[in-house]
Amino acid sequence: MSSLRARALAIVSERDPTTKCSLCETIDWSSPVDADAEFPTPPALPGRPDRPEWVSHQQVPRRPLGTPEGRSALIHALAHIEFNAINLAADVCWRFSDMPEAFYRGWLEVAQEEAHHFSLLRAHLQSLGHDYGDFPAHGALWEMAERTQHSVLARVALVPRTLEARGLDASPAVKAKLLAVGDRRAGEILDIILRDEVGHVALGNHWYQWLCEREGLDPLATYARLAQEHRAPRLRGPFNLAARRAAGFTEAELAQLSA
Repeated sequence: MSSLRARALAIVSERDPTTKCSLCETIDWSSPVDADAEFPTPPALPGRPDRPEWVSHQQVPRRPLGTPEGRSALIHALAHIEFNAINLAADVCWRFSDMPEAFYRGWLEVAQEEAHHFSLLRAHLQSLGHDYGDFPAHGALWEMAERTQHSVLARVALVPRTLEARGLDASPAVKAKLLAVGDRRAGEILDIILRDEVGHVALGNHWYQWLCEREGLDPLATYARLAQEHRAPRLRGPFNLAARRAAGFTEAELAQLSA
């Protein structure tokens, strides 16, 4: 019987988006975790389809949202974020050993939900006459995974609690823009994503606090150090404070963020 961590490695290695989502949807939760297993790092991670073309963040073309092409490009960008989120959740499972069993099961559940988000956005994109891969995309999310590949503390501090938490802040404005151009379906999908992402960020907060307590670290000072060491993006408002509170950020963290 394959372990859950072996399944996570298969998910992040898979190149085909449909197969990657299927691997998430068909997880056998009765499988052992194998928390102490060590896996050789594959030569190329994550598994990427031939399309979309991956470019730098600055090279992604900007299109007016009021045009059909511009709206499709935005939906594509959101789908690409969710595609990367599948890889990020699966990667933290296989890469870091000797964590509690709940750690691995929690992040695999996140991967499963991210696959659902991707599938919803991809189906909507197809209804607009496009598909995932039709527009160029950037790899900024995975770059942070590479910078934090040797530290589980840095990974949970800077991926779910930083990059994914930015999605909590951005979601209301993105939804408003899509509703303004008449895309109600996209607004419904974003509501689903925001609901689930609160839980994903909360999971990151839980394990960050757990690791800081285990290692006797101050969470605020440690976060500032890790953000500087790993070149995390500087966070700018407006912040979705209600969603961040629901995701477990403390008042001290929110005060530091606002400052």
